[in-house]
Amino acid sequence: MTLPWGSRDPHQRGSCPWTGLLLTVLLLTSWNPPASALMNILAIPEKPTQGQNVTLLVRGLPGELVAYNWYRGTSLNQAHLILSYIISLADETPGPAYTSREAVRPDGSLDLRDVVPEDSGSYILQTVNQQFQTDIAYGHLLVYEILSPPLLLANGTELVERRDTIHLLCSTPSTGEVRWFFNGEPLPIGSRLGLTPDNRVLVRHNVRREEAGAYQCEVWNPVSVSRSNPVNLTVYYGPDRVAIVQESAFRTGCTVEAEFNASLTLWCVTRSCPDPEYTWSFKGRTIESTTSYLNISGMTKNKEGTYTCIAKNPMTELSGSASVLVKMSVATSAMTIVPVPAKPTEGKDVILSVQGYPKDLLVYAWYRGTASEPNRLLSQLPSGNWIAGPAHTGREIGFANCSLLIQKLNLTDTGRYTLKTVTLQGKTETLDVQLQVSN
Repeated sequence: MTLPWGSRDPHQRGSCPWTGLLLTVLLLTSWNPPASALMNILAIPEKPTQGQNVTLLVRGLPGELVAYNWYRGTSLNQAHLILSYIISLADETPGPAYTSREAVRPDGSLDLRDVVPEDSGSYILQTVNQQFQTDIAYGHLLVYEILSPPLLLANGTELVERRDTIHLLCSTPSTGEVRWFFNGEPLPIGSRLGLTPDNRVLVRHNVRREEAGAYQCEVWNPVSVSRSNPVNLTVYYGPDRVAIVQESAFRTGCTVEAEFNASLTLWCVTRSCPDPEYTWSFKGRTIESTTSYLNISGMTKNKEGTYTCIAKNPMTELSGSASVLVKMSVATSAMTIVPVPAKPTEGKDVILSVQGYPKDLLVYAWYRGTASEPNRLLSQLPSGNWIAGPAHTGREIGFANCSLLIQKLNLTDTGRYTLKTVTLQGKTETLDVQLQVSN
């Protein structure tokens, strides 16, 4: 049988005696792509991932073609030739860019096996008709890689507030996009956040305490996403606003008062990371106590004086202190209420006389029965005026020393009366007395 264009076996790949001459003619032929070219190339699948098989499907091929040439890149360069295909012989001839994973179909489409990201790029199909006229079509292939977790690197994980700078590098060989996460949430883009144009380096100057936490970076493309392991940053700060608070004592300003033989606990409080080291002193002399609290038991005169707490952060090398004056409170006599006369009678007056009332009195109130608003007889205000309450009958008068006058007694006045006092420091005391009216 006589074969067209020379005698050869169509199954002997690349052995056509005129193939080299045809390729030379095609490469030397000048051409201008027609304005109305109908050929187009479509990648199937549209978003391939590495390891898949892909077809660059050709549509709109003209008729009466004799050969196809496939190239990588954007120019018809012999060095970029993948395959030449003679249609009548179903013969392929590999070019310099052939990798053994490509094959041309009879319809001109190009099959690629086990694609890799390096296969991404432009492709050109050149067709040759029976008059040796050429036409071309451009295609593009983007192979997405299956992403591996990136590695997040930090310049340090223990930083000092307003002194150190965060440098985080998202290390990945992938060309995918990079996103950042803070404590599992997308990292907000703020004025103090610096990112390189490729988003792979994050910088924060003069780090702050609220920026301590878990950082992660994520690399992604349309078909794959992968996130790094978290890097936990600790930001050391403080101590801030050192203060002394107390238990079992009364405080006015910077003075703490405790009763004779009472126990007192002073607490040194501050905000600090890590917890500070504590030092206590009394009248300038160091006390053997390194805890955040100091116990003073059995209050006496010789324990009166200034107590100071010093808090020092070993990481920031900053320190702060607070002092308080501890005094023994002056004993006060207990408040009592005595009816005068002791046995009041109907139609007469009686005074519920109060002894030992608080000297720093702010306000007091008398009640008929228990200390509840409907039972209130009257209230004495800081101005010295008193205000009648719901239970006032017009026969009751209050005095500055808390005593209560009840005029023209009747038998219904018999019962319990309650006095409630409030001091300038907010200390509340309640005391009651039983009144018995005889006829």
